[in-house]
Amino acid sequence: MTSHEHHPGGLPVGLRERVLEASLRARPPGHPVPSPAEISPVEAFDRAADAFYGLLSALGDADWAKPALRGLDVQGLAGHLIGVEEDMHRCLAGDVAVAETDHVESTQRAAARQAGRLPAKTRAEWRRAADHTLNLVRACGNLGSEVAIHGMRVPLATLLVVRAFELWVHDNDIRKAAGLPPSVPDPATLRLMTGLAAHLLPQAAARTGLGTPTSLHLVLTGPGGGTWDLALGGSHPSPAAITIVTDAVGFCHLAANRVTPAELDLHITGDRDRAATVLTAASALALD
Repeated sequence: MTSHEHHPGGLPVGLRERVLEASLRARPPGHPVPSPAEISPVEAFDRAADAFYGLLSALGDADWAKPALRGLDVQGLAGHLIGVEEDMHRCLAGDVAVAETDHVESTQRAAARQAGRLPAKTRAEWRRAADHTLNLVRACGNLGSEVAIHGMRVPLATLLVVRAFELWVHDNDIRKAAGLPPSVPDPATLRLMTGLAAHLLPQAAARTGLGTPTSLHLVLTGPGGGTWDLALGGSHPSPAAITIVTDAVGFCHLAANRVTPAELDLHITGDRDRAATVLTAASALALD
């Protein structure tokens, strides 16, 4: 055959290989085009706070009384987030007592005190609390400093991405309660969120009992996605290898325990039972 000869199906010989080679020259695997702009964790939290405030400002009066999460109505859920900001203030002020408090229990008083208030009062209180968090963070200046809150001991940069993630999750809880379409983070913020979820997945796997060493190739598709090679379940010279490919936003919903693995569009290679265990572990990252 010459280079102009064809397979019986009509395609030139070697076409697939040439297309793949050209594609890899144009873009290395695992790097989306165009790559989202890099932003700081402070900017990610700031954007998430603005988006959440925009949602609260768009709600009708009747929406605030709709059931949202854990027996809280929308106003109570906003109060929970006021409580989280208040604990952030304590954390950033060096209050060691907030280190081991429970994320939900510690904020329940702030949630309960919203009952009977005008929604505008709750909205304004949350905005002031979030702005104070941002002021404290900017005054700190060192995003690498370790902080402790709600059982987490992490760099401040990591905590800010956790908080951006949480605001987006509860934004969508409220949207669901109010019958509004879901929101998607901007690609730059989403990239920090997917990186955080991937980074924490080995800890979640250990916490949920994935004892068998597993080598995971995680591919999250779409703007804000990426690829990660992760060692789960301890070290071993020949770990079982699995690959999981799914949408970046869907994986973040899974990490927030808002969807089940069965609701995701998944492509899996390797041991499917072990992959299912890994996906279940991802949902254990949720704070609620």
